[in-house]
Amino acid sequence: MNLEERLLEKKEILTEKWFDLVLSSYPEATQKIWKSNSDQFTNPVGITTQRVTRELFDLIIDWKDVDAIAKSLEDLIKIRAVQEFAPSRALSFIFLFKKLLRDEFMQDLKKEGKLDELLAFETRVDNLGLIAFDIYTKNRDLITQMRIGEVKRSHHMLLRRVNKIEEASAKGAEQV
Repeated sequence: MNLEERLLEKKEILTEKWFDLVLSSYPEATQKIWKSNSDQFTNPVGITTQRVTRELFDLIIDWKDVDAIAKSLEDLIKIRAVQEFAPSRALSFIFLFKKLLRDEFMQDLKKEGKLDELLAFETRVDNLGLIAFDIYTKNRDLITQMRIGEVKRSHHMLLRRVNKIEEASAKGAEQV
């Protein structure tokens, strides 16, 4: 049995373990809530994280549709970009998948002389990390632009208020 067949055979267990690894980057209380709550409206981060880890699992194995991979990644990366994680922490979930693969399969594949399958598959995970980095950077730039726009709007509103106060003061002084 090759690595991809083994992955598919253990899909449910592996996606659950990957989901748990992703959640491990959050505080323990948050992990419990996101793991136990299956309501999309009260737990959008937990549900999205679980959905994306399942989607990406299949997409990494198939490795044919880069657009689908990027779209799935973007759903989770947008969340992690907004959460103000350092880039390394925000994207660590990808490399945690690599760790999971090694923990699950390295010894058996090594004994069977098939370690090259794992190494070849890990290249996909590395490429996934590069795609994720581009997506993260794009989203952080967008957040920065939104913040700059908000500061400009706030500054503009403040200047308008100051000008109205000055105009009112000037009119009041003229009437005296």
